[in-house]
Amino acid sequence: MPRPTRLKNTRSDDEQFELRLIVAYGFMILMFIVLVGRFVYLQVMQHDHYMTLAQNNRISLVPTLPNRGLIVDRNGVVLAQNYSAYTLEVTPSKTGGLDSTVEALGKLVDITPRDMKRFKKFLSESRNFEPVPLKMKLTEEEAARVAANGWRFPGVEVKARLFRDYPFKEMTSHVLGYIGRINQKDQDRLDDEGKTANYRGTDYIGKTGLEAVYEDDLHGTSGFEEVETDAGGHAIRTLRRTPPINGNTLKLALDIRLQEVADKLFGQRRGALVAIDPQTGGVLAFLSKPGFDPSLFIDGIDSATWKTLNEDWQKPMVNRALRGVYPPGSTFKPFMAMAALETGTIGYNDVRAAPAFFTLPGSSHQFRDSNKHGNGSANLARAIQVSSDTFFYKLAWDMGIDKIHPVLSQFGLGSRTGIDLDGEATGVLPSKEWKEKRFAKYKPEVRRWYPADVVSIGIGQGFNAYTPLQMANAVAIMANDGNVFKPHLVQEVVDAKSGKERRIETQPTRQLPFKETNFEYIKHAMETVLKPGGTAARIGVGLQYTMAGKTGTAQVVAIKQGAKYNSAAISEQQRDHSWFVAFAPVEQPKIAVAVIVENAGWGAAAAAPIARALTDFYMLGKVPADLVGQLTTVKTGTADPNAAARAQAERAAAEQETPDATPSP
Repeated sequence: MPRPTRLKNTRSDDEQFELRLIVAYGFMILMFIVLVGRFVYLQVMQHDHYMTLAQNNRISLVPTLPNRGLIVDRNGVVLAQNYSAYTLEVTPSKTGGLDSTVEALGKLVDITPRDMKRFKKFLSESRNFEPVPLKMKLTEEEAARVAANGWRFPGVEVKARLFRDYPFKEMTSHVLGYIGRINQKDQDRLDDEGKTANYRGTDYIGKTGLEAVYEDDLHGTSGFEEVETDAGGHAIRTLRRTPPINGNTLKLALDIRLQEVADKLFGQRRGALVAIDPQTGGVLAFLSKPGFDPSLFIDGIDSATWKTLNEDWQKPMVNRALRGVYPPGSTFKPFMAMAALETGTIGYNDVRAAPAFFTLPGSSHQFRDSNKHGNGSANLARAIQVSSDTFFYKLAWDMGIDKIHPVLSQFGLGSRTGIDLDGEATGVLPSKEWKEKRFAKYKPEVRRWYPADVVSIGIGQGFNAYTPLQMANAVAIMANDGNVFKPHLVQEVVDAKSGKERRIETQPTRQLPFKETNFEYIKHAMETVLKPGGTAARIGVGLQYTMAGKTGTAQVVAIKQGAKYNSAAISEQQRDHSWFVAFAPVEQPKIAVAVIVENAGWGAAAAAPIARALTDFYMLGKVPADLVGQLTTVKTGTADPNAAARAQAERAAAEQETPDATPSP
């Protein structure tokens, strides 16, 4: 049976259709209102904001880098300077393929394995959109080839950059330090100090030495250019330019001629030398041997060279003058003598025994003298002159550490001098408190201070350990009758913009509260060290000015009781160090010097001749005979005011020869 036909309700359908149209029209009108409102908001209310953004898209700020400041010596001789060279740089994100680009560039320029190692190292430290140097210091021909083929290499640029140069290389490496590429640690520090803006576009920063300590002065202030660019980011024109302010010039107290003489006198031997002007604290010479070539670090040192430097048993990277700590040996005795006088332990004319052995009271242990026959008896001045060990063993025993430590600490021993270099070692001036702290992890019997501990301290052995800088500073204080100046390398900072000089303060920081007559007594005793009967009599022959000094021989390894020291029977690194401290002239000191030659034996045999020759050059302009023709800086710069006869240097060289004399140990 057929299904019945259902009638269609057309009126209902029409109503539903009309409702849908109304909703659709309403939605369209609402969207149109929203769109118009958005247009009004963007074009009217946000007009200034988006105008600024558009302007920024059209204008780029390009940093312009300042020239790094120069470093010169006291006579204006340049020690650190800049030179321009081309660098091949690659921005990884802009290349079609980094490996293929580098391979193709290798056909245009000579890319060495070292260049590739450095490039990969820089890649790992940089972001993908930052330019990374592939090859430093292109030749003119290489730069021209890359420029001519530039269209083939997107993301590759040849840039002219300034590079740092250290003309005296190893000779000044431990003073100047070096600059290197800014790493993440450096960047974090710049962020923390709010200096990031001033380093935009800068690749290098001071890492060690004066380059690091005076970074703010040397770097300068970056400038910028407002450059109009097209849609492709290409520069059209420069709208405005704010020039950079170049870094300031550092003028040092150091005399590079004196530094070179010291370097040549050392030869291939290891050690350190520090010379100070006692009247100002200015450091005249600061040498650590061996040194290193600072230019190795500028472009990023390769791992093989770094390994070689660090594994070298001679440790060229260690600043011996600043961080090397050594027992001072007998150079300690003048300071011990001052402590004895100041505490009333001994008088000027008191005569005491100076036998071949000192027997520790209450025991059978003996401490031998460097003179196997002893020196009989002596007063304090004579004991300094002949360097009697047994005299000072007994003196230290009588005084005790509680009387010694307070006086010697006044000379800066066992504390940092505050020189304008980072990383200065503290050294050790022993005391009961120091021993308790130093051996805190050990048993009470190890931490306890025993009366016998003081005996070897009396001759500069035992726990004593000081840097050559500390010893030079201490002898400068002694020479200057207790006037204390802070040692400093930088003498003036010359403003790059105004040319004005900012001089480093040279006022005394304090005055030691010791008797003037005690200073005169000790200085006279040190003067006799260079006279007949003194341990440095040989270098005192022919002196044309007054000089006071003290030899020292510092043990590296202990010798068993009763055993005889035989340098030939032990390895070089276990042999005694050679020390000498001195100042001249005695009446009004102009130079105080401390010299240590590692593993060279008697102070009179190795260190003292270096100090004498150096002082001759500073005071008289005399060039040691064996150095005539070797020096490159003697004729440069202006004459030193302390060396009136410097112009007669070569003519006076032959006068350096002195008769042989048998040195005392």
